[in-house]
Formats: sequence, structure tokens, C-alpha cells
Amino acid sequence: MSLSEVKENREAIISSIEGDTRFMSRITSIGLTPGCKVNVVKNDKNRPILVYSRDTMIALNRNECKGIMVEEVAV
Repeated sequence: MSLSEVKENREAIISSIEGDTRFMSRITSIGLTPGCKVNVVKNDKNRPILVYSRDTMIALNRNECKGIMVEEVAV
């Protein structure tokens, strides 16, 4: 599933990142890499997705999140 599909207050682990070189460079430079755990703080429709990862709060564009594939962590 993509990161944009993860519900609020859920954790997921990034399995892969798909996109052009510019996107890949930007996403990995902010610390989002395969194997990284992310916690979805806010996921409202038509708004940026707010995630917490590696002691940092990050706002991501919904379209960008479609290129970040994740596996949801079972609670």
C-alpha cells in the first residue's frame, strides 16, 4: 500500500520508494529510506500528510506519498 493509504495514528515501515531522481533524492535526504519506520500523525483528505519519523515531524504532499510504498505494522 502507499503511504497516503495509512490511517492516522498507525505505524508503517517503508518498503520501497518509486519516482524520478529528484523525488528520490529529496525523500531520502529528509531521512525517509526503505526500512524506516513512520508514524502517521495526520491524514486528512485533500491536505498534506503529517508523519513522524526519526525524531522529526514531516509534512508530505499527497501525490508524493503515492510513490512511497509501505507495510503497515500490526498493533
